Amino acid sequence: MGDNARGAIYMCLSMAAFTLNDSFMKAVTEHLPTFEAAALRGPPVILALALIAWQRGTLKLTMARGDAVTVTLRCLGEILSTATFLYALKHMPLANISAVMQSLPLAVTLAAALFLGEPIGWRRAGAILVGFAGVMLIIRPGTAGFDRWSLLALGAVASVVLRDIASRRVSRAVPSIVVAVYSATAVTLFSALAAPYAGGWPPVSGADVLALLAASACLVVGYIAAVSAMRVGEVGFVAPFRYTSLVWAIALGWLVFDQWPGPLTLVGAAVVIATGLFTLFRERRVRRA
Repeated sequence: MGDNARGAIYMCLSMAAFTLNDSFMKAVTEHLPTFEAAALRGPPVILALALIAWQRGTLKLTMARGDAVTVTLRCLGEILSTATFLYALKHMPLANISAVMQSLPLAVTLAAALFLGEPIGWRRAGAILVGFAGVMLIIRPGTAGFDRWSLLALGAVASVVLRDIASRRVSRAVPSIVVAVYSATAVTLFSALAAPYAGGWPPVSGADVLALLAASACLVVGYIAAVSAMRVGEVGFVAPFRYTSLVWAIALGWLVFDQWPGPLTLVGAAVVIATGLFTLFRERRVRRA
């Protein structure tokens, strides 16, 4: 099996793991406060990532001042994206919010052009506009289906863009897994501090504990698989397999929550994915030119 094929398998595994995490969290937050669930999910994730970093010899928590500022900004993006995503996930069908999140590559490309000065041609700029039109088909502003949870989903996209743009500014001297440890710690601490003011700490059942442990395990597997995918295969070949998360979201939404996306949501998702793939294709060609 070639490197690209292995990279594609790792990426598909990563997307399946992340979507399973979303499913477990959606199920748990139906009867537990969101911040309590996030705070309880965090410690196993932090411990697992720290152990992996220690085993690899990369658990170095000190960094240069510039990197410390950038990692702090990234942690802020992680906190905001976790809060907005989990609240939107609690009230939206799994496939719908997953479809909105498929616009991330487009949004990151646009933000990189605006804030980092990365060039984009008219073709990619046009694809971004068409992709965001697809997002509008999914959330349909002005209709009965559009509410504050749809706005929170868009807020989650914006927050992840902040996180990813900050990630690009972190120097190679800081291992990726160390950044993940800091981010997981920041989200957990913030959730624990916010929980008393957003639902408190009601008792947790044994089923909830198992679901939260499963969500933690999925997060760790997803992170490791995503990093492995980027290291094994060519980025241009592997990256499009991120969109398999929507397939998992539709399947799990139907099987677990008895939710099936409407026709306009499916059309909007297809538009977003098509324009995202086109943008990746154009970026790959520009880099090779």
